[in-house]
Amino acid sequence: MVVNLKMECVQALAKSPTLNSIPTKYAYFKNRKESAALDYENPIPIVDFSLLTSPDPNLRSKGIQELDKACQEWGCFQLINHGVPETLMKTVIEKSNEFFNLTNQEKKEYEEKGVLDPIRYGTSVNSKTDQVLYWRDFLKIIAHPKFHCPNKPLGLSEILLEYSQKTREIARGLLGGISSSLGLDQIYLENSLQLESGLQICIVNFYPPCPQPELAIGLPPHTDHGLFTLVVNNGVSGLQLKHKGEWINVNNTLPNSILVNTADQLEIFSNGKYKSVEHRAVVNNEVSRTSIAVLNGPSLETEVKPASKLVDEERCRAAYVPMVYKEYLEIQQSKYVDGKPFLDSLRL
Repeated sequence: MVVNLKMECVQALAKSPTLNSIPTKYAYFKNRKESAALDYENPIPIVDFSLLTSPDPNLRSKGIQELDKACQEWGCFQLINHGVPETLMKTVIEKSNEFFNLTNQEKKEYEEKGVLDPIRYGTSVNSKTDQVLYWRDFLKIIAHPKFHCPNKPLGLSEILLEYSQKTREIARGLLGGISSSLGLDQIYLENSLQLESGLQICIVNFYPPCPQPELAIGLPPHTDHGLFTLVVNNGVSGLQLKHKGEWINVNNTLPNSILVNTADQLEIFSNGKYKSVEHRAVVNNEVSRTSIAVLNGPSLETEVKPASKLVDEERCRAAYVPMVYKEYLEIQQSKYVDGKPFLDSLRL
């Protein structure tokens, strides 16, 4: 039976003074062992963005090698020297948090309806398909090719616009490096996927304290539908990613770094060289966690397929079925299946 999620926000539930245990419909894990993850001894790879944009060919080559290795071995890396001021990153989180403190009536105006609504406020993941509820409220805005944002709280729109513009430039630089690492022209990927009109979605995830964090989950295992996702948070741990078949805690990231995840369209375009990383979000019983995830994808009307220069009928055939990005996104979001990425259905 599918549970009706209509505006049953977790924030209000978490504030209840009588809440000592989670409602049954939020019980995702059977026990603490299922939610456990490893504290990996070695840090998540580091990529220096200043190398990727350096005019020195030797430095840029070094940056491309870092990026290539991180994408192949992890699908996740810490990006440093990216040019986004630390003050801007902190203000984005602070202002985004203010949205969740608006009245229910003010937030209800943006109640989610469709996956491509320009502004969506909601809870869990998908109100039409979720079998278990997730300990998470969210605000999603389409930031490009046209910018959208709630008009409250004051200042949120301006700060999210500035942040989305800066992260889009970062995504362009990363994809230029990926093009080069694949043996293609630096702007090949940008032109092929029409990034000038590419989709950019800013997602604010809010995870309140949970009385039984060993049973609930903020976001279940999934991959992202775009090319790259850039993530910052309020300093509270909770992200886990799958590495060599094991769940790894993403802890102790470098100050002022941005965590970057590879996503589905990059895996398709690279013909499987760069895998879309599977990840999930867990919760705690002490403090709220806020993360800002910026998903960068192709133009909605672009048919994404393995780059033609990477496939050869005799030696290296295409490993994925072509699909228009808009169609991919709508199916992936409307038929969300925990632990079974939609991307699997496109593999040949």
